[in-house]
Amino acid sequence: MNRSILLPLFAMAVLAACAEQPMVMDYFPGKHQEQKQEQQQKQPGSSVEDIVWPQPPDVPRYRYAGQLQGEGNFSPDEEHQPGAGEKFLRWLVGLAQSNTEPRQLVRPQSGMVGTDGRIYVTDVGYKAVFVFDADNGKLSIWDKADELGEFVSPIGIAPGIAGEILVADSVLARVVRLDSEGNPQGSIGADVLERPTGLAVDPATGNIYVADTLAHDIKYFDPNGQLIKTIGRRGTEPGEFNAPTFLCIAHGKLYVSDTLNTRVQILTLNGEPLDSIGQRGLYVGNLSRPKGITVDDEGNIYIVESFYDHLLVFNAEGEYLMSIGGSGGGLGDFFLPSGVWSDAQNRIFTADMFNGRIIIVQYLGE
Repeated sequence: MNRSILLPLFAMAVLAACAEQPMVMDYFPGKHQEQKQEQQQKQPGSSVEDIVWPQPPDVPRYRYAGQLQGEGNFSPDEEHQPGAGEKFLRWLVGLAQSNTEPRQLVRPQSGMVGTDGRIYVTDVGYKAVFVFDADNGKLSIWDKADELGEFVSPIGIAPGIAGEILVADSVLARVVRLDSEGNPQGSIGADVLERPTGLAVDPATGNIYVADTLAHDIKYFDPNGQLIKTIGRRGTEPGEFNAPTFLCIAHGKLYVSDTLNTRVQILTLNGEPLDSIGQRGLYVGNLSRPKGITVDDEGNIYIVESFYDHLLVFNAEGEYLMSIGGSGGGLGDFFLPSGVWSDAQNRIFTADMFNGRIIIVQYLGE
């Protein structure tokens, strides 16, 4: 057989044999090095794991817990390093020195942590959903909105029933259903939604709540995708909205980032107004452009103040407690942050949109 045919076949065989090398996910990847050095210059003797809020002598309530960017978070498992023979074969087929740019977040918007432990992130720059799977050392990127087309502007994401993943695409003007492997399974609201952004699901009923930003209202559907009710209209009164963006359901209540009204509204799941948080102002703790919102197990409320690059923390009564972050590109800083979400471990994830990453902080409790 011709050598020109044998070599590609051999390379393909080697590639297949090496493709399954175990990987591990690192929340403190190599790209942290420059940022670590900058942080240690600011606080001599500190390490990246020492970054806390508030700073001593106050009692720390939050600790920096890493960041997610993309393939840079994954590296070969040191316990399963290739032997000399395999390294030679990798070199032979050009795997040792790859010129391929790593796949990484561009403009992350929002996310969720699934019951399977995977971290899902929507990215309008990449036009896809990034799936960080720490248990299996794997990064997946889902870009299909249906059998014929791809996502255009995926923003909101939430867990549906029976393992479904729901994704709101603001340009496609519908909520896409995906199975647990990212395969499209149809959509919701294609005939009624104008510009869907935020998304939340009631875990008790499976009802799906969508912030329709352009329509200035919240629409909610049953698990089959049938519209149940439209909540609110454009206005400034309780229960009215001006460009709502992100949603959260926690402790039987619906939280809405009423962005251009510079407040977060709290409603019953039927849409009756209960309370609101925040007011317009120039001080840290005021709201100018609230975006993402989440609530931890203890009832603390987290609001992304995107204009001033802060993550604001309020107690369950809506009283301002403290802020995390500030403008910049260093560890724990933000540049136009977007969504925020939490998990069962009370880790708080913030989509640091223009820095192209997810910042993670760990709530340390009272």
